[in-house]
Amino acid sequence: MDPRVRQAIFRQVETEPFAQKFGLKLVDLDAGYSKVEMTFTPDMENIFGMARGGALFALIDEAFETASNSHGTMAVALNLNTTYVASPAPGSRLTAEAKEFSRTGKTANYDIRVTDEKGTLIAACQALVYRKGTPLPFLEPS
Repeated sequence: MDPRVRQAIFRQVETEPFAQKFGLKLVDLDAGYSKVEMTFTPDMENIFGMARGGALFALIDEAFETASNSHGTMAVALNLNTTYVASPAPGSRLTAEAKEFSRTGKTANYDIRVTDEKGTLIAACQALVYRKGTPLPFLEPS
């Protein structure tokens, strides 16, 4: 992976207001791969005291965004199919790993899994991205 792209994406996630709001932390990034962490906090609960699907989706989406843009060109979501398997325990440290399993000039597909610190599967997602082919707008020239 291009080190400039890696550094630029890490920098963007650190300053992204949405990532800050949810406490999303990019911990690993490679070409077509991303790992993002988040702690499940009480303000992420639904009316039943369980994890809100939107909070889990925020974690999935950050992993998807960073993995799909790791090639240095803009990629935008076309479709995400998410299955919620279990609700994490309060205070759980959640990890989303996005792995690219196919890529063409215009699209790419990703498998994204959310687990807790015990390795319990919390959610699974299959995602499709459209690859615009334009450089990332925040990438500094070499």
